[in-house]
Amino acid sequence: MEAAEPGQLTFLANPKYAAKVRHTKASAILVGQALPGLPIASLVSANPYLDFARALEFFYQPPKPPAGIHPMAAIAPSARIGAGASIGPFVSIGERVRIGRNAVLFPHVVIYEGAEIGDDFVAHAHASVREFCRIGHRVILQNGVVVGGDGFGFAKRADGTHYKIVQSGVAVIEDDVEIQSLSNIDRATVGETRVGRGAKIDSLVQVGHACVVGEDNIICAQTGLAGSSILKKNVLLAGQVGVSGHLTIHDNAVVYAQSGIGGDVPAGARVSGSPAFAANEWLRAITAFPKLPELLKLARDLKKEVGALRQKLEKGTPA
Repeated sequence: MEAAEPGQLTFLANPKYAAKVRHTKASAILVGQALPGLPIASLVSANPYLDFARALEFFYQPPKPPAGIHPMAAIAPSARIGAGASIGPFVSIGERVRIGRNAVLFPHVVIYEGAEIGDDFVAHAHASVREFCRIGHRVILQNGVVVGGDGFGFAKRADGTHYKIVQSGVAVIEDDVEIQSLSNIDRATVGETRVGRGAKIDSLVQVGHACVVGEDNIICAQTGLAGSSILKKNVLLAGQVGVSGHLTIHDNAVVYAQSGIGGDVPAGARVSGSPAFAANEWLRAITAFPKLPELLKLARDLKKEVGALRQKLEKGTPA
């Protein structure tokens, strides 16, 4: 709001920023309820943040390359690409790949052999989809995403060296998923790794082999899921969360930033800390943490006083 200029639209979604409205130079504001005495137009909305996002589309559309296959793209003879596709230079598409209608593949995208991809797929530069992986409709891969890279699996030999375990499974991405830049969805050792419909995965996220990311999950940047982690529906993992694997985070759970998850999280729970526990208890604990030196000093002083009192009592001296 403070950066808006005359002729521009702004929004108020969080009431704690309401004081800034009085100083905005915007010509109009999207708000949840009318604000009396405001010198600019108020557009009352049940969801100002959502409607601001919709309004942005009137003013900006990202460039979309024209349909067609660039002559410098390398496409295997057995690959099948639907109508309306835009395939940029230096794209590589392997044998027996299937891609639906209206795909947009920007330069340097690589689709390995046997991958199957639905309609309205968008892959930005340097995204990769590995062999035999499956991707649904309206999926967006931002720059540098890897879908189906090898899971991190090694068996230790008797001499201490590591033997690579073949990662024979696949990664499956369901409809309406978006994965942000430089994130990895590893293929499974056996079976599959799956990202459910509508999930949104931020940049620099690691999803390990045989994980399940549930429908409409939000996973924020620098989060890591170790193998066989299961996230149910509408789970939110804030930034830098670590999940130790072979556990379940149930529906509608919220895990706050920099938390370490070492066991199952119940449905609807809000947890924080490492190891994570109930967020309201964590807030009390973290408030007390800076006071620990003072409390420790107090405990030592009390210990000295108790020791001195005990000595007086043992000598028969009145306390």
